Amino acid sequence: MHSLSIPWITLTVFAPLIGAILLAFVPKEHKNAHRHIAMVFMSATFLFSIPLMLKFYSSWGGMQLTTGFENIPWIPAIGARYHVAIDGISLWLVMLTTFLGPILVLSSYTYIKKRTKEYHIALLVLQTAMLGALVSMDVFLFYIFWELMLIPMYFLIGIWGGDQKVYAAVKLFIYTMVGSVLMLVGLLYIYAKGGMNSFALDDMIQAAQMLSAVEQKTLFAVLALAFLIKVPLFPFHTWLPDAHVQAPTAGSVVLASVLLKMGTYGMIRFAMPMLPDGIFWAAPFIAVLSVIGIVYTAIIAYVQKDVKKLIAYSSVSHLGFVTLGLVSLSPVAVSGAILQSLAHGISTGGLFLGIGILYERRHTRKLSEFGGIAKQMPKFATLFVIIAMTSAGVPGLAGFAGEFMILTGTSTSYALSFGDMWHFRGVPFGPEYTAVVFASIAATGLVLGALYLLWMLQKTLFGPLENPKNKNLKDISFREGAYLAPIVFMCFFMGIKPQFFLEKINASVEIFVENIEQNAVEFQELVQTEKDLRRSYSAWMDDMKAEEPWSIQNSYAEEEHADHETHENETHENNDQEHEQHAPAHEEH
Repeated sequence: MHSLSIPWITLTVFAPLIGAILLAFVPKEHKNAHRHIAMVFMSATFLFSIPLMLKFYSSWGGMQLTTGFENIPWIPAIGARYHVAIDGISLWLVMLTTFLGPILVLSSYTYIKKRTKEYHIALLVLQTAMLGALVSMDVFLFYIFWELMLIPMYFLIGIWGGDQKVYAAVKLFIYTMVGSVLMLVGLLYIYAKGGMNSFALDDMIQAAQMLSAVEQKTLFAVLALAFLIKVPLFPFHTWLPDAHVQAPTAGSVVLASVLLKMGTYGMIRFAMPMLPDGIFWAAPFIAVLSVIGIVYTAIIAYVQKDVKKLIAYSSVSHLGFVTLGLVSLSPVAVSGAILQSLAHGISTGGLFLGIGILYERRHTRKLSEFGGIAKQMPKFATLFVIIAMTSAGVPGLAGFAGEFMILTGTSTSYALSFGDMWHFRGVPFGPEYTAVVFASIAATGLVLGALYLLWMLQKTLFGPLENPKNKNLKDISFREGAYLAPIVFMCFFMGIKPQFFLEKINASVEIFVENIEQNAVEFQELVQTEKDLRRSYSAWMDDMKAEEPWSIQNSYAEEEHADHETHENETHENNDQEHEQHAPAHEEH
């Protein structure tokens, strides 16, 4: 690994907070200064994060890039440390967060006109909280950043939101706080069981794995509920559409693109490695909720009249793929789930940015108010169609590779099995049928997603330009194009070069899956047995492939010929027996 002298992780995390502190001293009437300062510090945060990507070792799946300043005692009395690091799982989520930072500020330049100082302070503090949660290797430090995220998000919706902003903000607060309390109880139980001397993630994992199977399952249910509320997984998703609809544009973007990923990140970083027996026990049930959420929320999205609420339900549906991929515990599916998290952040964030542009011009989100605006806004229509097609999973765009990997990995998952493998002539053949069923049902979500997104495009961009209020709409400005262009670029880049991202993800995912398999005591024997069956099947196939192609055909032909000869012999024997039985009657006659 590279030995770093500059604490790039710490600079990346706390640069926005420094900007927020500086903004606090700027007079409230200097609105342009608020915007410019926020833009400078968000851009600086993105620049500070670039060395993390450049210095990251793709072949090393462990934690990296920690300097001597970034693993030090913080609160020795309780064993809490300031320890930050990244691996292939957190790296791209950090990059996604910093990439979107300047875009959030640019999209708010004309949208936010009141309390600009407080608004940008809230954005900057939220940025630090999200980044801190993604790099924390101390559980107590993670919990501090996790709680800190809630405060600025609450104010972003409650102050700068829509007509029902207070209702949406309170609902968000209640749901998130319930999850936070559950998570705190679970983590403190593990901390106490570990001797109450360290909150380090590795120490907490070791302490948790000393628990009984019953304790692991119970605690996993507690922690998983806390994180899955954040995702949100069906049926805990009801807070999200209200929050999206009422939030300002930047609030919806950061909520969909980053904050919801904290739930899946918490699962993969804390709940699953700490409680491996728990995840094997709960995986089929979470998978059931995931596929229900994929299909159900896609159908609900299709009947929405508010375009922002349609995208909100679309977000829930797409995140169902991510949770399905995670609990399949297949390296391919887990890597696909992380890749899909990034693609979802780009495409869904881009959709909310596009709707924000329309809302600034028309001050309505009703689908019935639009139609035919591609004639008035051709540049906007082109960019918006590309982003929508990315969300629909069109091959060549960012949304395709991750979902394909999730479906492929899920269909061969042993963690989602309710039954035995199929066998053919004594050889294990194909995946468990339940895993195939999960993948098949989830695949229908792709069809439904294309359906409601095409319907949304038809209702907003195409068709006759009947509403007179749409006849004078101006196409996107230079500023709007400046923050939509990077989104569209990433739609193409992630679709064409997914391996650029996967080469840094895969090594960490392999370690993650291997650790869970090795530490899942109750299911270790089952996993090993199935792996042995798969190896024997692979070895049998390799032996068959090593023979000449006609040898394989001849082996089946010989078997069929032998079966045919056996059948003929049996027929002849039966005929002889009948002849012998009828012979005495012949002689008598």
